[in-house]
Amino acid sequence: MLELGMTFSMEQFVIDNDIIGMIKKSMEGIPVSGETLAVEAIKKVGAGNNFLGHKTSRQNIDLPSNPRLFDRRMYGDWESAGSKDTMAAAHEKVVDVMKNHVVKPIDSDILKDMWAIVKKADKEHGRQL
Repeated sequence: MLELGMTFSMEQFVIDNDIIGMIKKSMEGIPVSGETLAVEAIKKVGAGNNFLGHKTSRQNIDLPSNPRLFDRRMYGDWESAGSKDTMAAAHEKVVDVMKNHVVKPIDSDILKDMWAIVKKADKEHGRQL
């Protein structure tokens, strides 16, 4: 806690952003239908059996949250793809953003309004720019 304002992790920002995105996605609601509930798949596989490996379950896995960073592959598939953990994936994203992200300029009208607010606040508090 002593260094809270002095240090941070860009990778943690990326992870937090993914978690926030998943929460926002789930807040939109989860579609409920015969297809999303995989009713036909459950009937085909049979009660009491494992339908999680069925193609419908795999197709619907991202409906509730749709992560961009977290890897939901089966362990064997994840392992054969290099076993990249979440921190490594987040680091790759940080490197990509730092290298490729282009900041869109603020519209001049908005920027003008922002400066007016700053000048007003400075005037009210006896400061000048």
